[in-house]
Formats: sequence, structure tokens, C-alpha cells
Amino acid sequence: MKILLTNDDGIFAPGIQRLCQELEQKHEVVVVAPDRERSATGHAITIHHPLRAKEMTFTDINSKCIAIDGTPADCVKIAIESLLDQKPDVVISGINAGPNMGYDVLYSGTVSAAVEGLLLGIPAIAVSLVTDEKWEFAYAAEFVLRLLEEHQKEEFPEDVILNVNVPVDCSGGHKITKLGNRSYKNTFEQRIDPRGERYYWLAGEAVEEGNSPDTDVSTVKEGFVSITPVKFSLTADSEIERLKKWNL
Repeated sequence: MKILLTNDDGIFAPGIQRLCQELEQKHEVVVVAPDRERSATGHAITIHHPLRAKEMTFTDINSKCIAIDGTPADCVKIAIESLLDQKPDVVISGINAGPNMGYDVLYSGTVSAAVEGLLLGIPAIAVSLVTDEKWEFAYAAEFVLRLLEEHQKEEFPEDVILNVNVPVDCSGGHKITKLGNRSYKNTFEQRIDPRGERYYWLAGEAVEEGNSPDTDVSTVKEGFVSITPVKFSLTADSEIERLKKWNL
């Protein structure tokens, strides 16, 4: 299987490197990832300056690795449309350092990279490690390899990605979930720079309230891997007929 591997933490991040080491044991992997961290860039693409691609080598990785000075979505787009000789069989984005659950998927560069693969006709999986301090990616990488074997057996819908969140202290099981409620209580801290100009730092904390047991948020708290099929068809079909009746 040909795999395009990307992320939003950058090509030097331990998560993508550990996942590459695991996948390349059984599959053909090409890494095309940002040259630096691009977290929370969502589905942004670069249109106002050229993209540069630089081939990289890493001691413990045998796969071809290319760093792009763009966003995660840029990486998938340029890889599939320009850099690769053949389309990959699957796009995998991760392993992200931190969760991507609930409303996170709207901001996440990790999830957006997977979605870009989907837009280009390639099945895609986004993978994140749910922790903020214990960065151990081995189990998550092994789980992705097992998941990929099952994924190969299925004919997935063309508009669905799998969003996977792996708790760092996983009990060994997994559950199929829906997106939960995970938003942010944001604050902007105002500061003054040395030239007397005002600037702001965005800060805040995650708010996880009102989650039923079948959500990704609740599942990872129980120590299970969460696998959520995510669909990005945004049309509110239920409102179409009502809007047609408006007298405009």
C-alpha cells in the first residue's frame, strides 16, 4: 500500500517520525509535511507566495521525506498534484501531539490535511495522541498500523474520513464514536511591545461539557481509543424546502 504521511506539527515532530517508522515496515511511505509547526491552521492554503520543497533525511527513517514551507493542506495538495508519481492509496495525518475532538476538527491542521486528501479523491485518516505532557507515540503508531489493515478491507464512502484519538494511557480497547462537545473559553491577554505598540496573545482552556458516553470526548476519558467517522458535507438539507418558500 502506498501511504502519504503528513501532519501539522512539522516534519521534525516525534509523532510523525514514530508513525513513519511503524508504517514503513509493511508499506511504501512518502512523508510530505510542513517544515515547522502549523497547528490550528485549519484548511488554509497558500496563494500569495510560492511553496518550496526540500528533501530531508533522517537517521531512523528509510522513507522519502519532503518538507514544505506551507500548511498541512498545502502539503497534501502539492504532494498529490505535483510531487508524487502515483496517487497514494491513503492519506494519513498525524500523529498529532494533542487531541482533535469535537469542535477541534474545525481548527485542526491535522484533520484538515486528511480532508484535503478526501477532496482529492484519496481515503484519509487523522490521528491524534490525547495528552499534554506524556509524549509516548508507540502504542498509537501500532494501533494505526492495525487500523490500516482493517481499513484496506472496506470500501469507505468518498466523503468520510476517520478521526482517531488515542489516549496516552490506553486500556487497549477502542470504541466507534461521534464528535462530542469540546470548545474553548478564550481570553486575549493585552501587552505592550518595546516600541509602545499594543498586541494580544490568545489564551484559554478547553471546555468539555454535556458529553454523552458515545462521544469521542467521553471515550478517551475512559481510556479507550476513539474512532469517529467524520463527514464534511455541510449543506443543511432539512432547510432547503423551507427556504424555497421565502418570498424574495
